[in-house]
Amino acid sequence: MSGEKPKSGDLGLESDKQLRRSLGKFELLYLSLGGIIGSGWLFGALYTAADAGGSAILSWVIAGILILFVGLAYSELGSAIPKSGGIVRYPHYSHGGIAGYIIAWAYFLSAASVPAIEATATVTYLSSLVPSLTVNGVLTPAGILVAYLFLVFFFFLNYAGVNILGKVTHGAGWWKLIIPAITVIILLIFYFHPANLTAGGGFFPSPSNVALGSSGIYGFSAVLYAIPTTGVIFSYLGFRQAVEYGGEGRNPKKDIPFAVMGSLIIALFLYTLIQLAFIGGINWSVLTVSQGNSTVPVTVGNWTELTQTVLPSGPFYQIFKLAAPLGLLSLIFGGWAYILLLDTVVSPSGTGWIYTGTSGRTVYGFASNGYLPGFFLKVGKTRIPVYSLIAGTIIAAIFMLPFPSWQALAGFISSATVFTYIMGGIGLETLRKTAPELNRPYRLPLAKVIAPIATLAAGLIVYWSGFATLFYVVTGIFLGLALFFGYYAHKMLGISRGLSTVVGIVNIVITLVLAFEFYGATSSLTAANNIAFLIYVLIMIGLVAFDMAVVSGLAKGDEVKNEIKASYWLLAYIFAIIVVSYFGGFGLNPIIPFPEDTVVAAIITLAAHYGAVKSGFRTQAIQDILEETREAPP
Repeated sequence: MSGEKPKSGDLGLESDKQLRRSLGKFELLYLSLGGIIGSGWLFGALYTAADAGGSAILSWVIAGILILFVGLAYSELGSAIPKSGGIVRYPHYSHGGIAGYIIAWAYFLSAASVPAIEATATVTYLSSLVPSLTVNGVLTPAGILVAYLFLVFFFFLNYAGVNILGKVTHGAGWWKLIIPAITVIILLIFYFHPANLTAGGGFFPSPSNVALGSSGIYGFSAVLYAIPTTGVIFSYLGFRQAVEYGGEGRNPKKDIPFAVMGSLIIALFLYTLIQLAFIGGINWSVLTVSQGNSTVPVTVGNWTELTQTVLPSGPFYQIFKLAAPLGLLSLIFGGWAYILLLDTVVSPSGTGWIYTGTSGRTVYGFASNGYLPGFFLKVGKTRIPVYSLIAGTIIAAIFMLPFPSWQALAGFISSATVFTYIMGGIGLETLRKTAPELNRPYRLPLAKVIAPIATLAAGLIVYWSGFATLFYVVTGIFLGLALFFGYYAHKMLGISRGLSTVVGIVNIVITLVLAFEFYGATSSLTAANNIAFLIYVLIMIGLVAFDMAVVSGLAKGDEVKNEIKASYWLLAYIFAIIVVSYFGGFGLNPIIPFPEDTVVAAIITLAAHYGAVKSGFRTQAIQDILEETREAPP
């Protein structure tokens, strides 16, 4: 073992003081709103309708209400502890390094890839003008090159400093609000087809008519399945920006709750109307699909076929372009189609440059927790975490390669992000217990009721994403254990470098081999194979148990035992939810049908919530925060 004495606590306290605190109330609001209104409004309505038909409207309403509960929890946390990169730091404050690392890693996977999603969305829309940028909705090498140029632009705007970023985002935010709103008004007043709400035989997709969603899931289940997989939740996730940039606000203790809840309420109303306008704006008679060497009209109400038409290249742009109103309306629709093309650059780019900064602050939060080397805490000349920003941009570029289509990225990223949001309600209630003296300018009423609801909301959204998506998320989480042992276990827990490295490599090899074997045994996660699943689960449980035994037996420091105990609930929850997912209504072997499976998932999630709250302890990191608060001038 290393003779080096492990460090603990919040390592970012000094660098936090170097960040420029220049963001006002409305700049924080528009950071959150700008993070919400991006490619989601341009693409989400199409893919949600393809899965849920007319009932897609309910997906946006339900998702918005569920995320509001999560937002309430983070409003208190962000107000009490305004820290840049806060969402990856709060779990470390409440449960220590092991559970905190797992949550932080899952969040990092999502935050670092959103700039790639937004750049991909922009290029996909531009393919309406330059078809060579995409093939069947997937970026070509030329398209990927153009997307990389957008990533470079996002980087330099962030490097200019948070003061400039905030002002540019505030200005772009007005555009991002006005354009969707006018689009909705035009379609609802001049081009709305009410019959589309029940086209294909009913409001909900049914296996007996052509409204069957592209997922193969029907009825109310399709409404829920669409929430995490078609861009609905992805579109709401930007509320976190006010929390992530909180350490750079002028008065974050008061402004963060305003920005978080204000952005979510605006988005809930706007997105619901956008979906309604899209469904009503579909003119089935002008849509065609390729069939052999010819094209044939789309069957009215065949929602699945919408993704095989020209709509994926630019859903609202194509609706306006293909519309055939007479006279003055023809000029309005044609002109607005080109305004929408311009918005395809502004809206996704605005979200892209915001998330580029978020990914940098996520890396910064990693280093603050001790999960990465201290040089990622370095604040540059423009008073932003410069090396963290560089790292976040490089990782976004890497994400462009394996998932070069908007929907492929959005489904994975939504589930990875929402998985980490289970810590909102848990962190709120845990810190109420372990740090009752923490100053809370915004104190959430009925916290003992709202906190478990927030956890439940996040857990169910993850469950509804389906087994295939959840499998990718869990695989990504366990691959992160390699970095945990490669750096944190050695530097912070005192385990020898050689052993840490070996254990990290073992985790990578076993996790990847098991994942590939199971993927093949289930025909690319489409066919049940109970034996393969049992082998996968048992070996992964054994691997995690081995990891915990290494940490328990060899790590140094008085907090380690508490950290281990505080991580059991999370590890148990990961395995429990993936087992239920496999055998539930959204899985490969649906022994437990919907909605009974959702009830089981809800019980497991609530058990995890109360187990997490009980195991939380007063960490050195939260002790550092309390001491810093006491020492700060009034």
